[in-house]
Amino acid sequence: MRAFLDTLYKASGWAAAFFIVAICGVVLIQVFLNLIDKIAMAVSGEAIGLTLPSYADFTGFFLAAASFLALAYTLRQGGHIRVSLVTAHLPAPLQYMCEIACLGLASTISLYFTYYTAKLVHESWTFNDLSSGIVAVPIWIPQSSMSLGLVILSVALLDELVALLPGKTPSYHGKGENLLAPNDPATHNQETS
Repeated sequence: MRAFLDTLYKASGWAAAFFIVAICGVVLIQVFLNLIDKIAMAVSGEAIGLTLPSYADFTGFFLAAASFLALAYTLRQGGHIRVSLVTAHLPAPLQYMCEIACLGLASTISLYFTYYTAKLVHESWTFNDLSSGIVAVPIWIPQSSMSLGLVILSVALLDELVALLPGKTPSYHGKGENLLAPNDPATHNQETS
């Protein structure tokens, strides 16, 4: 089960990276088309009018997909802003209780948003809602990436909560910087070597 979940989180992170690259690709194509248009304007005095249809819509869809699909992977890597800046200075038992409370609350909120986003996707599919751009895209397609990202985030939060309850260290501990930790030259030398 652990291998499956780790693969799921990593695949979600790779999918998010793919959508970031797709954004770059779409923007580069549009910039190239604008350049050709400017050259044509300078040479002939008339612009050709080259454009990638609905490029702004597609980059928005890709950004939403990248943002939501990256949530679980980022959590597991310790990349989210957390309350650890505060909890790191609490006594161990109180820190443990705070982390359980935070993960429980975050899981509840994530499950809530997952449920309602899935309902939104279903409604968009049922009513055949389309985007308003030049290229009419069934809106449930980009919404599905949001829903999938939230499902995976909910699984990751519950995974962290289940791991923390018996006293295991959550995966996000030790992967980020502890900005309020005292500067220890010995630790700093070990990290830089």
